[in-house]
Amino acid sequence: MRRALRFEYLTVGWNVVEGVVAVTAALVAGSVAILGFGIDSFVECASALVMVWRLRRERDRRMSQRRLEAVEHRARRLVAGSLFLLAGYVTFDAAETLWTADRPAFSLVGVVLLTASIAVMPWLARAKRRVARELDSEAMQADAFQTTACWWLSVAALVGLGLNGLVGWWWADPVAALVIAALIVREGREAWNGKDCC
Repeated sequence: MRRALRFEYLTVGWNVVEGVVAVTAALVAGSVAILGFGIDSFVECASALVMVWRLRRERDRRMSQRRLEAVEHRARRLVAGSLFLLAGYVTFDAAETLWTADRPAFSLVGVVLLTASIAVMPWLARAKRRVARELDSEAMQADAFQTTACWWLSVAALVGLGLNGLVGWWWADPVAALVIAALIVREGREAWNGKDCC
């Protein structure tokens, strides 16, 4: 339980910093891809805060098994809801980018931030999945998927920015984001229904 809470506190801290830096870099560069990534950071932060609430409730020794199951169910649904919000935002953002043919300027800060996220998120997602199995928590498993989705968005944004900068394929990032949004919706449905994610 302590490890799970530490991972969630780490997720909140990392994503607040990541979100602020990403949104700032996006506004400076005019990058919709980096802006979408920054918004995702705040959605992931909300998911982690839901898990902090859920885990702290479980630590309450007076709570009955029935009440704990109700808290787990509510937390799983809230995390699933955050996945749906993320997929909706990514879809809207990608469609708008395709419609307006928005071409972001190069952002060194954005590239460094995305690269750092690509390095950190797989480790954090694996750690959360291990703890989810130990706690037998579908909500924690769904939150681990949220972290994996952050990694996918990081890769898509970096590839999209790279292809746009190197060969002028401005549409590469929004197309990749639409594919990722479809995967996020599928995982959100499974989390909502209580199926094993990831």
